[in-house]
Amino acid sequence: MSTSPFPIEPTCIAAQEAIAEEFGFFSDWSERYQYLIDLGKKLPSFPEAWKTEANRLTACQSMVWVVIENKGDRMFIHATSDSTIVSGLIYLALRVYSGRTAGEITATEPDYITRIGLAKHLSPTRSNGLAALLAMIREHAKRLLASQGQSLA
Repeated sequence: MSTSPFPIEPTCIAAQEAIAEEFGFFSDWSERYQYLIDLGKKLPSFPEAWKTEANRLTACQSMVWVVIENKGDRMFIHATSDSTIVSGLIYLALRVYSGRTAGEITATEPDYITRIGLAKHLSPTRSNGLAALLAMIREHAKRLLASQGQSLA
């Protein structure tokens, strides 16, 4: 499968702190949306062969495909979208959660969404899609922990 640049920061918490700091540089939401679009352009390539119905996140209005690889005790999340803003939202989620252990994922709430104001500035369909992506990641982590005989943190 493909290689991933994630994780960038050492922990989920550090990633959320970095995201909050970066978004804090922008004074208005037009600048933040542009930054979100720019982040989406940084998503790693996603093979066309992975763009199947089985890998599609159906809770999104946009087309979104997600593949999660387990490598040892870590989860590597690969995803893409046909929407530029949704691609940016995916980038943020991957920055926080991809390359982390299932235990760290389940123990870390996605606080960055509220901290940077996304919760107030996303359309209901984008909010639902982001919530579905995050739920999928966290559910996969819970199943991985269970398969390893570990309980949730």
